[in-house]
Amino acid sequence: MPASNPTDPNLPLAGIRVVALEHAVAGPICSRHLADMGAEVIKVERPNEGDFGRGYDTYVLGQSSFFVWLNRGKRSLTLDVKKPGAEEVLKRLVAGADVLMQNLAPGATGRLGLGYADLEPAHPGLVVCDISGYGDSGPYAQKKAYDLLIQSESGLISVTGTPETPSRVGVSAADITTGMYAFSSILAALVRRGRTGKGAHVRVAMLDALAEWMVHPMYREAYGNSKVPRVSTSHPLLAPYGAHRTKDGEVIFGLQNEREWAAFCAKVLERPELAQDPRFQGNPARAANREALTALIEAAFADKTSAEVVAILDRAGIANGRLNQPIDVWRHPQLEARGRWRDVATPAGTVRGLLPPMDFEDVEAAMGPVPALGEHTDAVLAELGFAPPEIAALHAAGAV
Repeated sequence: MPASNPTDPNLPLAGIRVVALEHAVAGPICSRHLADMGAEVIKVERPNEGDFGRGYDTYVLGQSSFFVWLNRGKRSLTLDVKKPGAEEVLKRLVAGADVLMQNLAPGATGRLGLGYADLEPAHPGLVVCDISGYGDSGPYAQKKAYDLLIQSESGLISVTGTPETPSRVGVSAADITTGMYAFSSILAALVRRGRTGKGAHVRVAMLDALAEWMVHPMYREAYGNSKVPRVSTSHPLLAPYGAHRTKDGEVIFGLQNEREWAAFCAKVLERPELAQDPRFQGNPARAANREALTALIEAAFADKTSAEVVAILDRAGIANGRLNQPIDVWRHPQLEARGRWRDVATPAGTVRGLLPPMDFEDVEAAMGPVPALGEHTDAVLAELGFAPPEIAALHAAGAV
């Protein structure tokens, strides 16, 4: 199905211009959601090489799967900030922007004169969002930060994996959560600006973002002197909650309360008396006796296929799910039935794109084309007031 109209005036951020000095994942996922909501996003890239996320892989029609995922709906402007003329381009970009978002190396925007303190006097309504690894102060402020490193520093890896082996989360969790906190913070700043006229300096650090996710494990260890166990496909706190073997594979299901536990005993295990077994009364007791409980459940499932167990769980009202591979999600019947896929244009051809999770009743996310490197350079420069000879001079100088 074709994507919707990126210029629809009913889109929530229609008329908002965002200048994105970004690369990789954290910045691009933030600005892509802004673009999906109707903002005009001008993505500033290095001439010749562009966002280095363009070179991560070649899985999507010869293009980077990361770049195609994170950069639809943007306009690509190439700019070498160290070349003559670049300063004037940046000056005019910022003058017409509502939002300046960046996730460059520590201190880079300050050296370019694009820090909030530099810009606020002349642009009091500008929202500046700085994404960093560790924040702009403290002993780690100048350290480079990548997703794996922040997963490690935040403790996320320590609670992920098997009992024997801590593991990186299989997607860019640090980058994604940072970008989404930046997205929501920018929206909050724009709402406030609409009420007061005042811009904002929004700062989102990757360590802060994942540390927020880790508060429960920190509470547990700091106050309860109890480490979160790594239990692979089970829940470290709740039981039963996770994968259980069947005759031909396994099913994943979970219980949240005593009402569900009683229903599970009566309708799934057909042993209602277990609800009163002291070993399993209350979640703390079930978690403490997890091995015995798992053995009991898997014994009941041993003569049943996974499909049969799922049907029983569904009839009993017990939440369950499949252990899908990415290709299974690509073909997921629920996504298909709800029409969640759209066609997105890329320089190498049309690909499928998943609608963002935020649904508006009266308008659909924009989901514009993925830009070629520098595709919109001349058009953006012309809109900024550069005459054709000036644009030609910028090209000749290697500035764009």
